[in-house]
Amino acid sequence: MAVWIQAQQLQGDALHQMQSLYGQHFPIEVRHYLSQWIEGQLWDAIDLENPQEELKAKRLLDSLIQELQKKAEHQVGEDGFLLKIKLGHYASQLKSTYDRCPLELVRCIKHILYTEQRLVREATNSSSPVGSLMDSMSQKYHQINQAFEELRVLTQDTENDLRKLQHNQEYFIIQYQESLRIQAQLSSLATLPPADRQLREPSLLSKRATVEAWLTREANTLQKYRLGLAEKHQKTLALLRKQQTVILDDELIQWKRRQQLAGNGGPPEGGLDILQSWCEKLAETIWQNRQQIRRAEHLRQQLPIPGPIEELLTELNSTITDIISTLVTSTFIIEKQPPQVLKTQTKFAATVRLLVGGKLNVHMNPPQVKATIISEQQAKALLKNENTRNDSSGEILNNNCVMEYHQTTGTLSAHFRNMSLKRIRRSDRRGAESVTEEKFTILFESQFSVGGNELVFQVKVSLRGCVPSKWYLSGTGRVPFIVPDKVLWPQLCEALNMKYKAEVQSNRGLSEENLVFLAQKAFSSSCVNPEDYRNMTMTWSQFNRESLPGRNFTFWQWFDGVMELTKKHLKPHWNDGAILGFVNKQQAQDMLMSKPNGTFLLRFSDSEIGGITIAWCVCVFFIGERMVWNLMPYTTKDFSIRSLADRISDLNHLLFLYPDRPKDEVFSKYYTPPLCKLDLYLSTYFSSFLTWYIQWCEKVLAPFLISFFFACLSHFNVSMWKIMCFLNLKPHKHISLHQIHKIMLFLATSYDLFKKLILLFHKDV
Repeated sequence: MAVWIQAQQLQGDALHQMQSLYGQHFPIEVRHYLSQWIEGQLWDAIDLENPQEELKAKRLLDSLIQELQKKAEHQVGEDGFLLKIKLGHYASQLKSTYDRCPLELVRCIKHILYTEQRLVREATNSSSPVGSLMDSMSQKYHQINQAFEELRVLTQDTENDLRKLQHNQEYFIIQYQESLRIQAQLSSLATLPPADRQLREPSLLSKRATVEAWLTREANTLQKYRLGLAEKHQKTLALLRKQQTVILDDELIQWKRRQQLAGNGGPPEGGLDILQSWCEKLAETIWQNRQQIRRAEHLRQQLPIPGPIEELLTELNSTITDIISTLVTSTFIIEKQPPQVLKTQTKFAATVRLLVGGKLNVHMNPPQVKATIISEQQAKALLKNENTRNDSSGEILNNNCVMEYHQTTGTLSAHFRNMSLKRIRRSDRRGAESVTEEKFTILFESQFSVGGNELVFQVKVSLRGCVPSKWYLSGTGRVPFIVPDKVLWPQLCEALNMKYKAEVQSNRGLSEENLVFLAQKAFSSSCVNPEDYRNMTMTWSQFNRESLPGRNFTFWQWFDGVMELTKKHLKPHWNDGAILGFVNKQQAQDMLMSKPNGTFLLRFSDSEIGGITIAWCVCVFFIGERMVWNLMPYTTKDFSIRSLADRISDLNHLLFLYPDRPKDEVFSKYYTPPLCKLDLYLSTYFSSFLTWYIQWCEKVLAPFLISFFFACLSHFNVSMWKIMCFLNLKPHKHISLHQIHKIMLFLATSYDLFKKLILLFHKDV
């Protein structure tokens, strides 16, 4: 999908030019949904001026319509229903338009691809990393398709040679039968009179000599044909292995890796249509060559000729069986992964798929798939092909499913929709490993009969459920569950950024400044240069076992709390750029001190998981100094009562969002309409603030607290007895802090002046 990805990023006139390429003759929706398939075809290999190429064009048209119908059948849900109808309509439209002139379709698509490539080239620096990556992807797809074309030619060549060999062998057998007939005639001469025998014998002997000489020469020729055919099959199988390695060990493994990353916040892994088409082409070519090798063996058995051909055919048959075994076992994949963290008594789903199920007639005898949960040790033993005990490490309900073949899409898959982990049997944990770090895998097992039960394969595929970050840091082609003890900080940054964007569901990721802040927190460092952290490594213990200095939580727990808070309550403000977030207390002070009074910023709390605080610059009039104060952190509990925007609106001393944006300009679109601003919200808001205030006073202003409280009562001229009776508090000479708290809540919800007095004493978090 290289060219199409870049084409979607075009702007201005280039975008208009690209859009003008499409219309009723070729809808842009077809280009979008079949982008990988379209760019994977050899359009340039068709000569538009050669009428004999029309058959190739017709095959491409039929394939295009089939791919479009497959895509339509895959659409589900309300939105998918409309798209399904639209794609089906486009399939019919293209068929009616180009069925009689398929070369015009090729001409149209070649023009579209050429123009898109030109526009992308003009708009993008071809030397950029992204451009180079896209070019390499396109080149790789082209190489794969070229290899398939070469395999097709080789297979057709060996098919022609095999037919020629069969024809020559059949003629050889006829001549051999002729030699036997001549020999029988010579034997019958003994019963004839001598005169007749002498008359007929010379001609028969001459015929026999001629036929035997021909048979000797032809036997050598047949042997050469057989050896030549075997050598061609060796060449074909070598190319098949190479092509299979590219598709299974490179492309399919990369898809699985993308699937892993998608489960941890990465981009979607992409569809399997192109991969399945490649695997099906492989299966078709492998099976054709296998049938040819078997026919060659049958011809050898019909007419045994001494020589090395028997060993060669045995070797070829073993090789082709090994190739097809690898293909079948490797293309049994988990299309839809269950959750990484499984809970007992909770339903989960998974889908397994065989990418070659339609081509090898596996669907003629629908296989049954069984899911079991196994331990880390069992998974490692399976990888080494070691025998393991059959007992599982737990019990999964609804763990059997029959694979279904979908004719329209050509997919063979099993959908486990209602699996549930009933119980889990844990083993002894190692060292400091916690329960959540103990790892298990779900093993899917089945048995596939290929080619009408000619071959039977036991297949197994497994997935892993564990801590998300560990899954990300695992590399490709590794032993299951083996995770590096430490990783480079840039690798972890990539993972954190990917996870953050996915969890928050935002296009705004972590900036370089944010990542420096995280590095400072992770390594307890004050360095501000990103290069200082480039070669630093972080261990799993530092990441999620050891608490941060002076805190009772780990780095991951803090970061996870930030993601949860942002996802649930702060997403629009994060997307607007209103939240700086990853700023420490000292940085906030340095940033705000040069700004006018009332300038504030929002930063994630250092001291509390899942908290965000407001830091603002204020001039304390009774001290005569400018200071930066920080409100007590707000958490999910606070925002479930009142939103961040409304809380900022309530605080009149907050005027400008850093650096100089009026707060109403940024937050007013999120304010609750005035009619909905109930007194209850105001009460609960000051409740959380004054709870902190009383705790702070107990430690800092204990000697001053009582006199301040009575001074406030005197200022408001409020009767102590009335307030305490109103709040159902028993009047007493000595008033407790709890009673003071309740009285202050009453006053705070009743008098704006009292709120302003209280805020003067809020200096630190």
